[in-house]
Amino acid sequence: MRITMIGSGYVGLVSGTCFADFGHDVTCVDKDPSKIEALQAGRMPIFEPGLEALVAENVRRGRLGFTTEFAPAVAQADAVFIAVGTPSRRGDGFADLSYVFAAAREIAESLSGYTVVVTKSTVPVGTGDEVERIIREVRPDAEFSVVSNPEFLREGAAIEDFKRPDRIVIGTEEERASEVMSRVYRPLYLNQAPILVTGRRTAELTKYAANAFLATKITFINEIADLCEQVGANVQEVARGIGLDNRIGAKFLHAGPGYGGSCFPKDTLALVKTAQDAGTPMRLVETVVAVNDSRKRAMARKVIAACGGSVRGKTVAILGLTFKPNTDDMRDAPSLSIIAGLQDGGARIVAYDPEGMDQARLVLSDVTYAEDAYACAQGADAVVIVTEWNAFRALDLDRLRGSMNAAVLVDLRNVYRRAEAERHGFTYRCVGIADADGQD
Repeated sequence: MRITMIGSGYVGLVSGTCFADFGHDVTCVDKDPSKIEALQAGRMPIFEPGLEALVAENVRRGRLGFTTEFAPAVAQADAVFIAVGTPSRRGDGFADLSYVFAAAREIAESLSGYTVVVTKSTVPVGTGDEVERIIREVRPDAEFSVVSNPEFLREGAAIEDFKRPDRIVIGTEEERASEVMSRVYRPLYLNQAPILVTGRRTAELTKYAANAFLATKITFINEIADLCEQVGANVQEVARGIGLDNRIGAKFLHAGPGYGGSCFPKDTLALVKTAQDAGTPMRLVETVVAVNDSRKRAMARKVIAACGGSVRGKTVAILGLTFKPNTDDMRDAPSLSIIAGLQDGGARIVAYDPEGMDQARLVLSDVTYAEDAYACAQGADAVVIVTEWNAFRALDLDRLRGSMNAAVLVDLRNVYRRAEAERHGFTYRCVGIADADGQD
């Protein structure tokens, strides 16, 4: 099939590349000439494991191309996917749909023959209705269908998620559109991926509901972690104890500094706003948003307490800047709030991240960047593990301690065991496990 992807960011590039790897002919369109030039030269605008090689292979086979020319790419397509950004709108937190609607207008002008227009971007309920209205207004003669097909990709594991999905959700009531989408995803039939064909509005809401539920699960275990620290329990064992219940499951029960990234923060806000506008406020999700925001800042206070109550004039080494491993994404990363809180307390910040430092430089100020974890810790009064990159899981703790001014290790991802850290001479603080004296 001939597929056109509008938007060559994270979702558009990963989805388009995987569709090409399935054997479809894919064209990725973007208005940013520098991004398209980079992609044509084999340079990726994002870090995602395995993506660069997969792009190169499908470009070589002639199944994947990149262009800034909108009209010809849309005119030749059987399916056009809208994969543009839907960031939180300033002021009210609602999803900014201006890019989606602009894409719909341009698509309408270039349609030729029956085409399925697919919203891959995460959009609020009813967006597909508006996309359809816009296209019909611009091109009353056009023959098309509008379908919702939300993405469920985890950054750092996006290719695997796309090729071996938990489910594929297709929102349409039109048999002809459903048939086209079946052909698009036919290569996944061998994997027996569950395909849910449902109403368009139901599909749109499914994406938000999924992300809000996962964000709630993370926030729940983080609050349990705080209780564990006060009563002498171990949050990791609590998480295992409840996660073994199949009704609950073990995933997203890892206590830490709070969720971040490109999806959970903006999608929970958008769901809250949608529910308020519908007259059915979601108090639980509202609380999740508030608790998560305050938690990130609380982690800075945790570091300050570990340093004796003050970091003024001290050097704090931050290991991990991105919101999770295996990505360079800094959007709403917990490190941003933690670093801001430490800087407000008078600390000097030195940081290292295996992939995220270029992006971090765009959003952080007054931070010194190191070439590796050991250089980062040189002369530091405390080391803080913020992101659980594999590179931080087997550090030479003697070497780390030997280069530091004071041996304080604050492990916000519970990578190490207290006994191990203390054996190497560290004052150790983690999340959800009380100190030996019962205080944290």
